[in-house]
Amino acid sequence: MAAFVFFRYAQSPELPQWAVGSGDLATLAIYMGIIFGSLHWLSNLIAELSAINRLPYVFSVIFKGLFLLLGATTLAYMTQFLNMWAIENHMSTLRQMLSAHILYTPSFQALIIYLVVVRVGLAFIEQMGLLVGPRVLLNIGLGKYHRPRYEQRLFLYLDMVASTTHAETLGDYRFSRLIQDSFSLLAETVSNNEAEIYRYMGDAVLIHWPLNQGIKQDRVMNIYFDFSQQLNWQRHYFEEHYGFVPRFKAAAHCGQVVAAVVGVHKQEISFFSDVINTLARLQDQCNPLGQRMLISGELAQLLDMDDSLYHLRNLGPVQLKGKQHTTEVFGVSRKE
Repeated sequence: MAAFVFFRYAQSPELPQWAVGSGDLATLAIYMGIIFGSLHWLSNLIAELSAINRLPYVFSVIFKGLFLLLGATTLAYMTQFLNMWAIENHMSTLRQMLSAHILYTPSFQALIIYLVVVRVGLAFIEQMGLLVGPRVLLNIGLGKYHRPRYEQRLFLYLDMVASTTHAETLGDYRFSRLIQDSFSLLAETVSNNEAEIYRYMGDAVLIHWPLNQGIKQDRVMNIYFDFSQQLNWQRHYFEEHYGFVPRFKAAAHCGQVVAAVVGVHKQEISFFSDVINTLARLQDQCNPLGQRMLISGELAQLLDMDDSLYHLRNLGPVQLKGKQHTTEVFGVSRKE
């Protein structure tokens, strides 16, 4: 709204007819900005909590644009009705007369069109952020990783237990719905722990943080155990639709990686390092070691476990597949 008022009115040496003073321009921007900002927020909330989030992206973008258009039109007619009622009952004030005058001007129609266009543009950016990740979209836009750069990263690998058996039992379509339902529960947990999803790989997902962020406040353990709890809370739903509650195993590892944008027509930020390969080998040891979650010794040394909700159990050095040297491995469990 500030941008609209600035380009529409502030460049003119004369105030518009409805403005008593220059302060009315700021009042218009604040007042209308709050109203349409609230409609913007409400459309996002409805889209997120309803079946709209299951529809193709274009329908979500169209819905948000139409919602703002209908909301703005409804507010305009309500304001017009109240103004006419006040005038008929001789209760009109200068402000009511000015607001009525604004509604009848062509600039108000231009304002509505402008806001709808802006809303559709924002909705498109929001959907692209959901598709590739908001931080990835921002970093690609800023060109942060167009040249490879070294970073310290913490990775968490989640993988469904007995996924091959489940896929054969459910069939491809129902199994894909199972994956959708499972990972939809993961989204809030990832957001609450300020993590970012790097990549979905079928029934597995790779999550990461900058190292100094990931080791804070038990975040790397919180995601796995909170996600497992969410699945258990939805036990009735999963048993009704799939006949079982999915279980996941996890592994976490950290180290130096090289981050770079790859691709031309479809770009993404990729990480190149032995850290990810070691992480996958570490996750393969969950079943042999009888653990739900494993972390490497390098990561265990960085975690502050004094006030932690979790307990680390040293499982000793383990020979990971394809590795020349053994890796110190710790099992993770939640304290009773």
